[in-house]
Amino acid sequence: MPVITRPIITEIADLKRLYRRRVPRMFYDYTESGSWSEQTFRDNCRDFDLIRLRQRVAVDLTDRSTRGTMIGQDVMMPVALAPVGMTGMQHADGERKAARAAERFGVPFTLSTMSINSIEEVAEVTTKPFWFQLYVMRDEDYVRRLIGRAKAAGCSALVITLDLQILGQRHRDLKNGLSAPPRLTPRMLADLATRWRWGIGMLGAKRRNFGNIVGHVTGVSDPAQLVAWTAEQFDPALDWGKVARLMEMWGGKVILKGILDPQDARRAAELGADAIIVSNHGGRQLDGALSSIRALAPILDAVGDRTEVHLDSGIRSGQDVLKALAMGAKGTFIGRAFVYGLGAMGESGVTCALKVIRRELDLTMALCGERDIAALGRHNLLIPEDFEGRWQPA
Repeated sequence: MPVITRPIITEIADLKRLYRRRVPRMFYDYTESGSWSEQTFRDNCRDFDLIRLRQRVAVDLTDRSTRGTMIGQDVMMPVALAPVGMTGMQHADGERKAARAAERFGVPFTLSTMSINSIEEVAEVTTKPFWFQLYVMRDEDYVRRLIGRAKAAGCSALVITLDLQILGQRHRDLKNGLSAPPRLTPRMLADLATRWRWGIGMLGAKRRNFGNIVGHVTGVSDPAQLVAWTAEQFDPALDWGKVARLMEMWGGKVILKGILDPQDARRAAELGADAIIVSNHGGRQLDGALSSIRALAPILDAVGDRTEVHLDSGIRSGQDVLKALAMGAKGTFIGRAFVYGLGAMGESGVTCALKVIRRELDLTMALCGERDIAALGRHNLLIPEDFEGRWQPA
């Protein structure tokens, strides 16, 4: 009788390897790619690696804590699950499972507008408020109703994404014919033959299309109509005036996502955003833009203490989290890191990813001579001289 061994997971890369084996190529490529040449996608991780850590010794390291707050919410560590579209295609009912894992672990979960499970379906399986991410669409009535649904579900923060007025060109998605649910082409069927776990799970999924759109938009009732509607709906006219109106419509805590320029950061702070997220959309929008970690310091200088500054794009470990916090961010977001866990092992995989990151964060903090995450600062880092300050407009 064959012996079945369970994989030993010690780092996010282990989850990524399992994820690649278990999820159809179309959805793996959707996660693990960027726009155009993917330069920014690669730089997001590479630039974290350029920052070195300052080791300290002979420090009392008892009673360590990674606990903190993000926009006033107590968190097990300053890490939130980022809004990721089509998470329910990575694993059956993926958003519900990721939200439940985040709640049980003690970190925020952010539901994407482009989720498979709807706002209401995620609310069914959670007992605490989650955050909702809004893509601003041309259909203003739909946007108003979407915000109303998020309020009714008890969402405690609205995350408005500012860097997707126009969809960046992602070569792999176009070549794969990305859709939800996927079209059953010969190529897709051949891929599914080797990923039977995924297929069996999807047969029992609560939903396999975009739950926040289908049934909530007039004339959108099948995948073909959905693709056409979505392609036309991202709002190229989004400006700061419209952002202000959306914030007023929401009336609660707002996080503005997609900030890479100090001037934009100042404008967001002037509008009264509770937080901004320094983000290049994971390298999926403007290829050739700065990595988020390089853009962080000038933005911190620009806003001071007028708003919390969070960071996403490129975080794959607890060490990356520590570097972002030590450079001045008050919170971080992980996207791909939790998706790897979800696709590999479902809800338990998301929990595993969070445990790995927290363990790495705690251990690295200790070896840097710190007991409390609130004490982290630039004194814990060795930053290359040319890392900051030279990225000015021509």
